[in-house]
Amino acid sequence: MNEIIDALSEKMTANIEAFKRDLTKIRTGRATTSLLDGVKVMAYGSPMPMNQVGTVTIPESRMLVIQPWDTQLLPAIEKAIFSSDLGLNPSSDGKMIRINIPQLTEERRKELVKTVKKISEEHRVSMRNLRREAIDVLKKQKTNKEISEDDFFRMQDEAQHATDKFIKQIDEIMAEKEKEVMAV
Repeated sequence: MNEIIDALSEKMTANIEAFKRDLTKIRTGRATTSLLDGVKVMAYGSPMPMNQVGTVTIPESRMLVIQPWDTQLLPAIEKAIFSSDLGLNPSSDGKMIRINIPQLTEERRKELVKTVKKISEEHRVSMRNLRREAIDVLKKQKTNKEISEDDFFRMQDEAQHATDKFIKQIDEIMAEKEKEVMAV
């Protein structure tokens, strides 16, 4: 009978993972390989993720190095990084690309915090939608006399409790990311 609540928890856990992935794309002033996850390189006639055209490493805390497997892709990799909205300036030496991660300005930090809050709210709304879907299924079961009214209210409370727990996780992750963005 708790399959609905179990399924709800699974979907909410997946939402938390998606939220974490979304936040890794926000630059914090430190080098991280996930910074380039969303960047697609035009290689061999189709857009490819950065990690499929070369190795991305972090030799220093504020530098990324991309070692392409095919040096002919260097211009395409540079173009992809320039055209991304990350605000990074790659420099090539003919064998690899170095990207110095500049310090974030106070204004840019505040913009990034707004972005973090926006992404957080989108995921909170998604959590509430998942709860609503689960409660709709429960209502249908109650109407069809598949579950008793007591079970309906108990599982509705469980759905609310799960939602509260996962929204609290989103808030904690958001606060941590804000702190990371605002750190100098």
